[in-house]
Amino acid sequence: MAFCLRIRIFTAFVSFIKVYAQVAQAQKHPGLEVLDTASHYWPLDAVEGIHELWDHNGNRSGYINGSNINIVEGMVNKGIFLNGDNGGTFLHFGNYQNTCISDPNLCGPEGITFSFFWKNHESASRFAVASGGKVISNGFSVYTNPLGGYVEFYTRSNKHRWRANIKVPGPYWTHILFTWTKKDGLKVYINATLTAENKNGSISEETYGDPYPDLVIGTANNKRYSHYVTGAFDEFVIWEKALSPENISLYYNATIAWDMVSETTPRISKEVISTTPMARAADMSPPVISSLQEELRPTDFLPVQSFLKTLPNGTISRNTANNLTQGLLRSVEEMLSFPGLTEQQSTPVVNGLVKTVDRVMEHVVTNLEDSPNSLISLDGTSFVADYSLMKLPQNFELSHYRFPTEGKSYISVPGEAFAMESQTTIVGLFYHNMHSYYKEISPVKTRINEAADYKDHKIHVASCLISLKVEPLPALSVNLSGAPLIKIVLTHVLTKEQQDQVQNQSNKVFLYCAYLDYSSKEGVWSNEGCVRADGNMTYSVCLCNHLTNFAILMQVVPLKISTGHKVALSTIGYVGCSISIFCLAITLVTFAVLSSVSTIRNQRYHIHANLSFAILVAEILLLISARFDPGTLPCKVMAVLLHFFFLSAFAWMLVEGLHLYSMVIKVFGSEDSKHFYYYGIGWGSPFLICVVSMTSALDSYGKVDNCWLSLQNGAIWAFVAPALFVIVVNIGILISVTRIISRISGENYKVHGDANAVKLTIKAVAVLLPILGISWIFGVLVVNTQSLPFLYIFAVFNSLQGFFVFLFHCLLNSEVRAAFKHKTKVWSLTSSSIRNINVKPFNSDIMNGHKEGVTPTKMNTWDKSTNSANRIDLSAV
Repeated sequence: MAFCLRIRIFTAFVSFIKVYAQVAQAQKHPGLEVLDTASHYWPLDAVEGIHELWDHNGNRSGYINGSNINIVEGMVNKGIFLNGDNGGTFLHFGNYQNTCISDPNLCGPEGITFSFFWKNHESASRFAVASGGKVISNGFSVYTNPLGGYVEFYTRSNKHRWRANIKVPGPYWTHILFTWTKKDGLKVYINATLTAENKNGSISEETYGDPYPDLVIGTANNKRYSHYVTGAFDEFVIWEKALSPENISLYYNATIAWDMVSETTPRISKEVISTTPMARAADMSPPVISSLQEELRPTDFLPVQSFLKTLPNGTISRNTANNLTQGLLRSVEEMLSFPGLTEQQSTPVVNGLVKTVDRVMEHVVTNLEDSPNSLISLDGTSFVADYSLMKLPQNFELSHYRFPTEGKSYISVPGEAFAMESQTTIVGLFYHNMHSYYKEISPVKTRINEAADYKDHKIHVASCLISLKVEPLPALSVNLSGAPLIKIVLTHVLTKEQQDQVQNQSNKVFLYCAYLDYSSKEGVWSNEGCVRADGNMTYSVCLCNHLTNFAILMQVVPLKISTGHKVALSTIGYVGCSISIFCLAITLVTFAVLSSVSTIRNQRYHIHANLSFAILVAEILLLISARFDPGTLPCKVMAVLLHFFFLSAFAWMLVEGLHLYSMVIKVFGSEDSKHFYYYGIGWGSPFLICVVSMTSALDSYGKVDNCWLSLQNGAIWAFVAPALFVIVVNIGILISVTRIISRISGENYKVHGDANAVKLTIKAVAVLLPILGISWIFGVLVVNTQSLPFLYIFAVFNSLQGFFVFLFHCLLNSEVRAAFKHKTKVWSLTSSSIRNINVKPFNSDIMNGHKEGVTPTKMNTWDKSTNSANRIDLSAV
């Protein structure tokens, strides 16, 4: 495969080399003898080779809608490009009524063969080639749509249809050949390989319209001429017989100049309709043939010397040089679009192409016509690259040189580096897309020592390639701290994935100014003699003391935590979560047992209970999730539950903040409306967020390293964004509440001389932190390994959040303790069966107006006392 690819690559350059090679008698390829047996042949090298060109108005002219048909460089000689988007351009080959071409019923037992090269440039539904009818009345068609394509034969008399599906070719030359016989049915060959067939066909119930016996390329055949193709066609051939697989292979190989042999077989002569075939790619000159046979070996990739042998040694005019350069770059484009080019082969292929282009361009500029007293400049652009060729006379004054002259990316040489003691040539190339073919570069296969320190992390090309060659070489400083030096400014060109990696604060990004070093006969990236002097993540400024092909390389290295820190943090997490689970369970039991006491029945403790329940379930699930393997269904379910309950914990933290705000700063809404809003926020909003997240990105749950949301495609923001919102809101509430407490404490200090006022404020903040979730801010501060202290603080505070809730809002809470004492006394009296003794009413009952000896009325679950609106949950203080 590799050897065949090398030959395929070489033949892509033949179209531009042969124009300048010596014309000689071609050696005969057996595949050309197969072509000689064709009944119809249209090389599509010139408009005159086609019967007519029609537009949709029926005009028969070589001009379509006021424009010439574009003749493009083809697989063999030249092909014709049809731009169907500009008013319906197609090729009409004449009327073939009562022939095998338009009616398969008229074909003899030998059958028929159709062959053409096609370079498709669209995805919309189109008829590429059609003959014989509206869709198919009698005849055939090649049809494509965005999902696929097919070749179809139809005989109207018996409504018989043969259809074979094919893959739609892309924007590169593809050879399509299909044969049909009544006995063997339809066979389709793509690039000489049998890819689809339909031997028996089927009976069609469709009734087609009247037959139209025209043969056309680029549209349907029904006189309406709709659906016009955009793409190029070349070498359209018809044989009134079905070619054998051997002959198909011979013809294909001859057409792409695969293998050259001497003429040993007598020529089979048969009349060929249309124009006589012009000089073909297979008709190469002996120098090219010999160089192909002698130099192309498995150990070589691109035989550069073979190209240079065929180039003219004499003076080249500006027009010839421009045509040669355009042809070369066009051949490079064909090469890069070759479908057989695998990802493993892309790097050596591109290295060979860059080296070949450099050598050929140097040869062209050296032989460019002289102008003794003035410079000669040739600039141009193509799909592959922008280029500039300059030839400067001796003693020419040049203050500095920059290429390209415009744009953010460029390379410049200071004027003092040019000796100008002799004629000077300059070649500049700025490649547009060549960098995209360098997928993943192994650091150990480069000459960049810094990159080899992280050998497990691949390198990517992060900018376009730029090249500058000056002859004689400019005088540059050996020391990179001296002058003069080459200055290279390159804008970074990153994919979406690379941009995400760069923006991820947990990654460290290394940028290298590198070049392709061909000293070992193959391009190896090196940074010797170059230094990155300035720039940021969007551009780089390099200083180098030599000239060649340059680019910016990027290596992303995730900042990892050492094994010791991982073990310590994991231990803190497990121990802290276990303690929190135990404490939260006690908290919930305590609130449930004391729920009959009026002071524990207010909004505050209901919110505490819901928050405790959400954190309890979330931490239990977190411990269980470690037992499931990522990517499994249980892990995915666990990730969804974790997402919901952690969101619910944050939602109830927000409710805690809003309730505190309504108690201390501003009373809003009735108790009933608060009840509705609080439960809607605490459980409703997390459910809604989870539903939306699962609907849009269900595959992001439990997919990567653990049973959680994926970090790769942004799904993690379904948790991070709401959490950040809660943290920001609660920080604002905490600041407002702290200011009020500080003011009150300060006034108490002035009046009563209470020295504990400041301590009261500090204790109040400590009590509020666990229920407001402010400690999660330490998780935001953990951006890399330099933030390990924040990581430990985050691990301690958040794994013990349940413990702090129990400590401050249950164990040390004076109301809970008083309620527990009251409940204990009631239990004691009940167990002693002393029922006639009047029990002293609980203090909170007196506060709410209940008289001794009178059974208090049942209060609403949400406490409606006016006192509760002015109380702060600081009883632990």
